[in-house]
Amino acid sequence: MRHRRRGRTLGRSPSHRKALLKNLASALFLTERDAELDDNAPKVAGRITTTLPKAKEVRSLVEKCITIAKKSLPHAEEAAKYACDADRGSDEYKTWRKSEDWQKWAAARAPVVAAQRRVVQLIGDKQATAILFDTIAERYVDRDGGYTRVVRLAIPRLGDAGTRAILELVGKNDRVSRKAERPSFADDSDSGENDAETSPEPVAAAADSDDEQS
Repeated sequence: MRHRRRGRTLGRSPSHRKALLKNLASALFLTERDAELDDNAPKVAGRITTTLPKAKEVRSLVEKCITIAKKSLPHAEEAAKYACDADRGSDEYKTWRKSEDWQKWAAARAPVVAAQRRVVQLIGDKQATAILFDTIAERYVDRDGGYTRVVRLAIPRLGDAGTRAILELVGKNDRVSRKAERPSFADDSDSGENDAETSPEPVAAAADSDDEQS
């Protein structure tokens, strides 16, 4: 019995299941990598396709990582005030390294480093973590949760007919609702006016013919 046991086993051992969820979360973040620098970049960023139970199970891990990265943004902005743009090893950098600004920068940067290490511990991929902190986290500053959505696909997986689903980041591939443009009847109105102008003449001619007959 699975009383008070949270989550899905997915037919795997605990270590196998943990590795599976790490790979799925990393794959979702890696879809946001720069397509110009990577020839193997996905066509649609912020979206992966997997089975429905896997998508539902990894969703909590993805949103947890995004929340950790989002909470570190104020500390990163504070550390940027004391940062040095000089090249590492230059005289300016060495001077900054011995100044009080470096101590302030290190103190402000510490929560960001701790958050990055925590995410690396959760998903096990440094490149995906860098993309999360640099690109994805800024997108959800004003959003309190609900960073992903699961969309069920109608066509099952070939082979075992497993139910497939799309796990994607909210705000990246949202549908845009557009109102239909109101049709223009300018041509119809012009033709209607012309008909109105020409219509009295035949009526008047018909009236004259009736008087002559009478």
